[in-house]
Amino acid sequence: MAPTAPDHSSASPVGRAGRWWYGCDLAGFLWQSPEHILGVLAASSGGGIDATQRDAWMAQIELLKSELDEDPSAGRIYLEYAVPRLGKRIDAVVVRDGIVFVVEFKVGEAAFHASALDQVWDYALDLKHFHSASHLAWMAPLLVATEATPVSLVVQGTLHDDRLLRPLCVGRRQLAEAMRVVATALPTADTDAAQWEQGRYSPTPTIIEAARALYAGHAVETISRSDASAMNLARTSQRIDRIIAEARTQRQKSICFVTGVPGAGKTLVGLDVANRHMDPEDALFSVYLSGNDPLVKVLRAALAGDHVAREAAQGRRMRKGDAVRKVSAFIQNVRSFRDDCLADAEPPPEHVALFDEAQRAWNLEQTRSFMARKRRRPDFEHSEPDFLISCLDRNPDWAVVVCLVGSGQEINTGEGGIGEWLRALEQRFRDWHVYISPQLREPQYGVVAELDALRRSANVHDTADLHLAVSMRSFRAERLSEFVRLVLELDGAGAAMLHRDIAPRYPLVLTRSVDRARDWLRAQARGSERYGIVVSSQAQRLKPLALDVRVAIDPVHWFLNGKDDTRSSYYLEDVATEFQVQGLELDWAGVVWDGDLRRSGDAWRHHRFVGSKWQQIHQRERQRYQLNAYRVLLTRARQGMVLVVPEGSPHDPTRAPACYDETYRYLASLGLRSLD
Repeated sequence: MAPTAPDHSSASPVGRAGRWWYGCDLAGFLWQSPEHILGVLAASSGGGIDATQRDAWMAQIELLKSELDEDPSAGRIYLEYAVPRLGKRIDAVVVRDGIVFVVEFKVGEAAFHASALDQVWDYALDLKHFHSASHLAWMAPLLVATEATPVSLVVQGTLHDDRLLRPLCVGRRQLAEAMRVVATALPTADTDAAQWEQGRYSPTPTIIEAARALYAGHAVETISRSDASAMNLARTSQRIDRIIAEARTQRQKSICFVTGVPGAGKTLVGLDVANRHMDPEDALFSVYLSGNDPLVKVLRAALAGDHVAREAAQGRRMRKGDAVRKVSAFIQNVRSFRDDCLADAEPPPEHVALFDEAQRAWNLEQTRSFMARKRRRPDFEHSEPDFLISCLDRNPDWAVVVCLVGSGQEINTGEGGIGEWLRALEQRFRDWHVYISPQLREPQYGVVAELDALRRSANVHDTADLHLAVSMRSFRAERLSEFVRLVLELDGAGAAMLHRDIAPRYPLVLTRSVDRARDWLRAQARGSERYGIVVSSQAQRLKPLALDVRVAIDPVHWFLNGKDDTRSSYYLEDVATEFQVQGLELDWAGVVWDGDLRRSGDAWRHHRFVGSKWQQIHQRERQRYQLNAYRVLLTRARQGMVLVVPEGSPHDPTRAPACYDETYRYLASLGLRSLD
């Protein structure tokens, strides 16, 4: 029997903050004509849909109407539900019987492909993690292949006890049956559709996801957290915008220093500002610069690939080389920018330059050595910060430099820290206006003396909005970076206490077996969640465990390629070091701890492998780099981590058990659960 016309006030075709293109209670959906619903979708899309999309929508609408009509219970339906973090839209979300059904249609498909299963699982994971009303809800991802032979519908339990079921494959004319099977299998499900609709969406994207979403036109507010416990990224971006606007209006030159804990979103802020001013004809033309070559390569490849795909979806063909060139205009390697300015004494086309990981810029000695050896400039007498500021200073009217600053991230010889920037300003650019985060005075930055000297000679403004206080990388454990700091400072009591707070939401386990670690990583990941093994660049004696740090990886393949590619992180064969992963993230990480950093008594002993044996490192600076390398490795995982401390071998003096045992006992004393 056809449903009677519902009260039109129950329908809400306009999504909350644009989250969906069509939304309505189930009774209203069943009453409305397919043509009306299709019209709402077409209007919400901005028009210009092609015949393939129109036909797919119509097939989905008619299938949903016929299947849901069999049991028109109370609930709501949402079509084209936005997932900004992933830059995609869910075909349908149906909230009924107290359950949230996430539905992906493959119209015309007769098979259930692994990639499609990952896709619908990814959608459900996004809601589970980042949509407040979904945290405690039972959720059922359904993959509907409209031409598939009906299959046995068996509800499989959750992997992480979070009420998210494994995806269910649904064949032809099985959607209503699948929903009934799920509802029958669950013990209690009481999600209210109206309350679920009001849930707040507060995502924490990976830097790759964020860059893709920004480049596709999403605002930073739609892809970042907005809860009170995290500094609003939009606020920091807006403060930088005001500094830029003031510099342009007042015809002055300004530099600002943005600080933040690891994973707080400094790179996202830089990309947001640069992405909004990519047009060379724009007076605010900006460029995002990083000395982190793997990060630049991965971001360029990801954005270029997405650009080609979006053009193809619109029926337009774009060569990948053209897409790469376009992306490269706003994401550049800082060394390339520097070399361009060396070759051309004219002002650069950009008035605004955003330097990511500014603390890793080279000091005078390293820059002088490089210029003499590689650029045949033996007379070069500038540190990298000094020269980079001078490039923007060439602009006759105004310029802005934004330095994105991390602490404890210097991992290579010659990285001078943020003090190099402050000394350059104090010595040569005293007319520049300087905006600093007050946290820059904290001990870990080591620049109190430089700041005091700068205040005596320049216009320095303290600006609280330039600090990002909470890590977003580990959305399950905001205090992970603090835990890692305590571990590396050998504060076992403090680390153990903090671990008890982290453990319920962030699995952190310990083993002596690489194979057990691999099994654990594969078991934890759902959908396309990325996992991989990371090691120190000095981890030379993991080769007997089939982990050879000397085999260079291509970070583009490692971070972007799929589960069927042996070069990807998923295969757990090739390992990445601190140099390849800094600034990037994994969902689940395996950190294999070699004998280069060893707990000994109440201190760390630092080693490097030279020739056929370990040599102890005594130089303080190199010891600091090594601790920072492990700091980078231990803060890559967003959702959980397994630490591997090998047992070593009594038959191999370079892998003697004594190289590892005390480190293992120390980590075990922190309360980490053992897999052994």
